Amino acid sequence: MSPESTLERIHRAARKEFRERGFHSASLRNIVKSVGMTTGAFYGYYKSKEELFAALVEEHYRYILDRFCRAQEEFARLPQEKQPEALGDSSGPCMSDILHYAYEHLEDCQLLLCSSEGTRFAGLADQMVEIEVNATHAYQAVLKELGRPSPEIDLRLEHILITGMFHTFFELIIHEMPLSEAEEYLQEMREFYTAGWMKIMGQ
Repeated sequence: MSPESTLERIHRAARKEFRERGFHSASLRNIVKSVGMTTGAFYGYYKSKEELFAALVEEHYRYILDRFCRAQEEFARLPQEKQPEALGDSSGPCMSDILHYAYEHLEDCQLLLCSSEGTRFAGLADQMVEIEVNATHAYQAVLKELGRPSPEIDLRLEHILITGMFHTFFELIIHEMPLSEAEEYLQEMREFYTAGWMKIMGQ
């Protein structure tokens, strides 16, 4: 086994500090000290605590957001008449991909979900909620075009339900239950939310 590089030691110390204290309270001094280097030497690797945190989570933030956006775009490109029958299955591969990806990069994804307050990554769930809200409205327009209009949904209720859906999903990752159980829970969650939305939309 090759010796751990200085950069790897910085990342290991940073993960521990960010996980225990969160980004806001994390101390760059603690990270540097635990690695046994000077602050000046650290700045040869990163310019700031923000840049160090980004090095740990940005790739995963981008993957999750991009994979989710791609799924929404793929659904929107379906012919209108095929969208209702595809509704229950459209999100399955996407959320499963995100779940498996998160388990492959579990520690950093947990940092993203639990320790990013105060960074530009803290709004991941809110961004996904906004995308889902817009997609829901676009689908309602499709239903109207198909002559199957849905009842008007209270915007506050819509936001609460969609926010709850994503926080429920992220709980699987945060609590790192065995992957086989997480897969089962994800399937049950999808069935629950799909049935609920179809009921609300009168379909």
